[in-house]
This record gives sequence, structure tokens and C-alpha cells, in this order.
Amino acid sequence: MARAVWSGTISFGLVGVPVKLFSAIEQKDVHFHEFEEGTGERIHHQLVAGDDNHPVERDDVVKGYEVAKGRWVTLTPEELEAVEPGRSRTIDIEDFVDLHEVDPIYFERTYYLAPEEAAERQYTLLRDALATAERVAIGRFVMRTKQYLATIRPSEELLLLSTMYFPDEVRPRSVVDHRPGKVTVGKRERDAALQLIESLSSPWDPDRYHDTYRERVEELIAQKAAGKEILTPEPEEDVAPVTDLLEALQASLEAQRGGGRGRKGSGRGRRRTAQAGGRTAAAGGRRGAGRDRFGDMSKAELDAEAKRQGIRGRSKMGKDELVEALRKAS
Repeated sequence: MARAVWSGTISFGLVGVPVKLFSAIEQKDVHFHEFEEGTGERIHHQLVAGDDNHPVERDDVVKGYEVAKGRWVTLTPEELEAVEPGRSRTIDIEDFVDLHEVDPIYFERTYYLAPEEAAERQYTLLRDALATAERVAIGRFVMRTKQYLATIRPSEELLLLSTMYFPDEVRPRSVVDHRPGKVTVGKRERDAALQLIESLSSPWDPDRYHDTYRERVEELIAQKAAGKEILTPEPEEDVAPVTDLLEALQASLEAQRGGGRGRKGSGRGRRRTAQAGGRTAAAGGRRGAGRDRFGDMSKAELDAEAKRQGIRGRSKMGKDELVEALRKAS
């Protein structure tokens, strides 16, 4: 059972709802340690200072802020602690707004809010009232000495809390050095794009999407741990740029109607097909090979075979997608 990362009270009006906060996100990144090549010895990082790189203890480190070029102001932990926000255990709701008015660019991290055992009635009241009013609550709270802006919204039987960036943390669009100007798009191109979007539309199913890169890294680690030879495929050639937008859109639609990869492939793979003007996914390759032999191949062997058969988009495919593409090509 997961442990609560924070506990306190949601305060709206004169009503208080005691709650516990649980992380709704679990990062699945592959974490590596560092070793010296050749010796296999672990690398350790040490705090050093000065021209002679003498070691520094962690307790002797203070924080510094550059107020002008070459001029620093140092702050001790005690000085920083004096200006920390109060250790409040309250989520103070300040506003109720329409969720669709909140740009997703402001969302940072999501948590589950669960009621304390004696607060289920108040919790249910807030959850159902938000759902009926079709509103989300905006409030602030302090967690681990940091103040957060947050939204609270209903999701099935639970409330979700999403921490948010403050407005001055969101960079303006003017930081983008090239933005589209006034470009006229023809009706045929727009209609074809809408047809393509419609043909690729489906109900939201998060289980359809996987971190294929992480899966390939984990498989690579397992193969090396088992002492298997690793075959490194050559980089895939760059995709030719679009020269005729309408032709590329129409070719993409034809590929969809003709039983192309469609929704089984990743969105990125579909874009590559459109950019390439709808060229077929497999070119050449050995025909008539056994349909089941690919299931026994390693990921590296599948990559190598897909390259030999000229299967495009292979670098973005997981193992199961490579097997399917190779079986179709054969």
C-alpha cells in the first residue's frame, strides 16, 4: 500500500475536509550508474572548491545567488529557513473555475486526494458538488517547505490534485524565434487533413501507448546480462521532406483505407508515413519465409532483418510491432 506524501485539510468557506495526498505518478525511467571504462570501477562524485580542488563537506556548503556579474550573495540554511512559507496543513481554496479555461501548460504533477476515515461525508459533498457544477477548485498549500498552486477536480470516486506552475514560470510565446505567419491553406488540403484526423480518431485508451524506448533499453540490458551478442543496427536514413502537401495527405488517406498501420502504429509513425508521401512501409525483402520464425528473434535481430527488408519506421517500433511488420512483409 502506498504511503501518503502529505496530510492536511481542504478548506472552502467554513467547511474543512481532512485528506491525505498520494502520488499518482510513478516515473519508469531506466537509471544508470557510472563506471570507468576498462576497469569497471564505480565513479564517485565529490564536492571540491578552489584552484586546488580541495574536498568540501556537505555541511560546509552554503547557497549563493549572482546579483551582478561576478558578485554573489551567499545565504545560510538558517537565513533561508526564516523566509520559508509557514508549515501550514491547509489547502486554501480561493476560486472555482471551468477546467476548460485552464491551459494544460500550467499543470505540473498529479496526486490522488483521499479522505481521512472520519471525513468521508464532507469529501463526498465536495467531490459531487464539483462534478455537478462542472468546476475545479483553485487553491494553495505548502508541502516540504514549498508553496504550490493547485487544482482539485473530481475523477470517478476520488479527487485529483494537480500542482501548477505560477504565471511567471510559464514562458511567453515570444521566446519562439519563428512563428507561423499569415498562410492560406486551400480547402482541399484542409478537407483532406480533417478526413485523415477522422480516420485516425478513436476513444482514448491509455493502455494503447507504451514507452518503446524504455522497453528496448530494458531488453538490451537483459540480453547483455545473459551474455548474448548485441547487433547494432545502422541509423535509419532521414525522411524526405514534403514537396506536395495535398499529395502527401491523400496518400496517407489511401494508406488508411488500404489497411495500413492505422491505429496500431504510433502517432509518430503515422506522421512519418505522411511526410514520405505515403510510400509503402516495406520495400523488397525475402518472400515466402516462415511466418513464425520472427517470434523467436531478439529485438536486435528483428532490427537488422527489418533494415535488410527496407521496412520504414522500424527505429520507432517495439518488438511486437517489428514482428508484425516483418510477417506482413514476408
